[in-house]
Amino acid sequence: MMRLLAKIILLGAIALFLAACSREPETGPVEIKWDRDTCKRCSMAVSDRNYAVQVRGGPKHQAFKFDDIGCAVYWLKDQPWVNDPAMEIWVTDYRSGKWLDARTAHYVTGKTTPMAYGFGASGEALPGSIGFEEVRKQLLAKDK
Repeated sequence: MMRLLAKIILLGAIALFLAACSREPETGPVEIKWDRDTCKRCSMAVSDRNYAVQVRGGPKHQAFKFDDIGCAVYWLKDQPWVNDPAMEIWVTDYRSGKWLDARTAHYVTGKTTPMAYGFGASGEALPGSIGFEEVRKQLLAKDK
C-alpha cells in the first residue's frame, strides 16, 4: 500500500513539474511556431521573422500573434483593454528579427511587409524613422 501511495505521489509531482515547464512566460513575447501560428486578425500564417508582432494583454494577459504591425493595430483598437497600462506590444526588428518593445521602437516606411502596411521596426533611430504613435495614427487614418 505504501509503495502505491509513493508511486502516486511521484507521478503527481512529475505531472506538476511538466505542467509548470510547459507554461508560457507571464511577460514578454512568447515563442512563435513559424509558418504554423496564425495572425489573430487575418488568419494568415506568421512566417516572416522580420515583421512579426505580439500583443500581450486582456483579462488573462495572454499573447496574441500577428503577421504585420497593421493587423495588430487594427485588431487592438477593438479590444476593451486597449488602454490597459499592463498591455505589452512586441515587434521584431526588420533587419535582425530580434524582439523589441513596439512603443519604443523606431519605424521606417516603404518596406515590403506580409500584409503590405509597409512599416519596419528598428531598435535604433534611422533617418526618417517615426515612433509607434505616429505609425498607429497613420494606420488608423487609412481605416483598412
